[in-house]
Amino acid sequence: MVARTRWAQILIGFALATCVSAVGQAPGSKRAAPPAGNLASGSKSSVQPKAEAAKKWRTPWGDPDLQGSWSNATTTPLERPAKYAGREFLTPEERSAADQETAVGRDKRGERGTADDVAGAYNAFWWERGWSDGRTSLIYDPKDGHKPALTAAGRARASERNESIRTDGPYNGPEDLDLYTRCIIRAPLPRLSSGYDNGYEIVQTPGYVAILQEQIHEARVIPLDRRPHLDAGVRQWLGDSRGHWEGDTLVVETTNFNERTAFEGATKNMHLIERWTRVADDRIEYRFTVTDPETWIQPWSAAMGWTKSGPMFEYACHEDNYGMYGILAGARADEHNAEKASGR
Repeated sequence: MVARTRWAQILIGFALATCVSAVGQAPGSKRAAPPAGNLASGSKSSVQPKAEAAKKWRTPWGDPDLQGSWSNATTTPLERPAKYAGREFLTPEERSAADQETAVGRDKRGERGTADDVAGAYNAFWWERGWSDGRTSLIYDPKDGHKPALTAAGRARASERNESIRTDGPYNGPEDLDLYTRCIIRAPLPRLSSGYDNGYEIVQTPGYVAILQEQIHEARVIPLDRRPHLDAGVRQWLGDSRGHWEGDTLVVETTNFNERTAFEGATKNMHLIERWTRVADDRIEYRFTVTDPETWIQPWSAAMGWTKSGPMFEYACHEDNYGMYGILAGARADEHNAEKASGR
């Protein structure tokens, strides 16, 4: 059941054997870099590793070495709660209290038979939510810690169905359920932390980086030769990624998303820039910037830490997806009961 690096290695080997390089220039982002600091501790030291330390994180062919198993688990919210308005960092006391609430909250149970009771079915044994990183939000640009205002088109789309988000029905068939429940993909890029299975495995070869995502075991095989993106008519669940190195930082530009995935309500034309910088033996600083003029009035950026973790195991979503069976069976039972109550 162990799914460590083998899948990513196979995919990289396939790409190396079959892909033909084409020369192309991937434009870099002009957005501001995130505030300097160790994002996990709230310190103000530089996020860039010292030169002598960075030298040891090198592959045999000289690229920065990001390889290994990592987790992006954190309880720091994407957007800043109102009670922390105008504040980038928590106090040590606030951070400790937040972590204590996380520890205790995992084993709280709602009133028996309620939706909260069902939602709290898993206790602390199952969760891996991570902990606060000391900041009040993952978003650092805009400085208020919130996504920018929606455009008129973005507001109009907000009420439309989004297959990336779970709903309360109606469930007439499998197609009415979200993509995650149907075991298609967990979520669009960029990936944010969730309650569990926040694992990633990075494998590198000369000219390629592969990132295996624990849920639902998708592998992103990213060429580094600055070849052009796929034709705009080719759309994919996780888009089309192209990478390059900027010093010790891996920069990946992704376009060509499809219309069925929508990160925070974005369109298929969203432009994503991601950056990975190794800053310690057990830590990578990860940052992303999303740009979608059809959704937000300006680009926005967020940052989080990836921490070293243990080996990944297969997330076997399709090994009898009884959750989907149960949802559809429950919907049919509700219909049957409604018919009986109406005398039909």
